[in-house]
Amino acid sequence: MNKLVLFTFLAMAVAAITLLGEADIAEAATCNPVGLSPCAGAMSGSGPPSKLCCSKLREQKPCLCGYYRDPNLRQYVDSPNAKKVATACDVHVTC
Repeated sequence: MNKLVLFTFLAMAVAAITLLGEADIAEAATCNPVGLSPCAGAMSGSGPPSKLCCSKLREQKPCLCGYYRDPNLRQYVDSPNAKKVATACDVHVTC
């Protein structure tokens, strides 16, 4: 796995866990942490989240608690930057 793909996956996982909160049950959303790749830059601390990032976070909101509970994803999504991205995108999740 190349470094860019790994970083993107990790950044998406960080965003997902950060966005924990009100996520209920994943209904219409397709739960795939790779879908959060537009947030990689913001989660690495290089700037604010884009509109696309926030849109993807909202789409994945029903999945976020599942990402948080996944021991393979939690270590990447439970970070201060991921929480900043979630706050900036006004995505609040309680698991």
